[in-house]
Amino acid sequence: MKNRFTGTGVALVTPFHKQGTIDFGALEKLIEYTISNGVSYLVVMGTTGESVTLSKDEKIALIEFAKEVINKRVPVVLGVGGNNTQEVIDQLKLADNDGIDAILSVTPYYNKPTQRGLYLHFKQIACATQLPIILYNVPGRTSVNLKAETTIQLATEFDNIIGIKEASGNLPQIMDIIRQRPKGFLVISGDDALTLPLIALGADGVISVVANAFPGSFSRMVNAALKGYMSEARDLHYKLLPLMEALFADGSPGGIKAALDYMKISTNSLRLPIVKVNKQTQNLIINHINELKEKAIEN
Repeated sequence: MKNRFTGTGVALVTPFHKQGTIDFGALEKLIEYTISNGVSYLVVMGTTGESVTLSKDEKIALIEFAKEVINKRVPVVLGVGGNNTQEVIDQLKLADNDGIDAILSVTPYYNKPTQRGLYLHFKQIACATQLPIILYNVPGRTSVNLKAETTIQLATEFDNIIGIKEASGNLPQIMDIIRQRPKGFLVISGDDALTLPLIALGADGVISVVANAFPGSFSRMVNAALKGYMSEARDLHYKLLPLMEALFADGSPGGIKAALDYMKISTNSLRLPIVKVNKQTQNLIINHINELKEKAIEN
């Protein structure tokens, strides 16, 4: 089971029509595009998918639609997180887990719990479901950091906590997790630009934003690095790096939605408080996409 989440996972965006409703046609197009270009698994309803802006009914409809389109061709990871532990548990108990292979659960945001609070939060979640759980640490967005020792404690004590998406950017912390982790515990990059160095340090792959737009080339980079073909991986990394940086220059998922709009995969529509990137960033993203095409870096 754990091996199913090595390689490249894609944090799918949620496409919207210009009037703000979910664009299921564009979502199907995006799913087919990413699967056909060799990604390892898909993440539905993650933070990149603007899940906090969706109503309960929209979430149910989106999940069921995505599962139907994916049709078990690749594993599906469902984002289920929040800053109310009981509400997260209730969501897990009410969800139809058929077709869901794991959950991705972000650390509670805003509340700024202590490490004991984080441990007990994830303990309760682990005890409430039999699904594999991937922890998600992104202190730049949540204002709380899941420390290495807390991650290792959770990984050691709960068999269904199978990995962590680490987006702290704290390399010593991530190396501590890799060094001390139980056998088989996955360390997954949550930062596209740090994926190659983290794999070199022993990480198992990435949950990617840029792979919405360039799933094939990014997956080739990840797979080459995992196989030890570092020269090939490094070449792709540096070709993709300017686009990776541009996608986050003015906020995410604004950047990746601008890219997908230019590539005619989905419209550049978001829900407040997320807004479109500024014109300068949009032009930068377009220029980098065109440069990649000129270098024959497709998909």
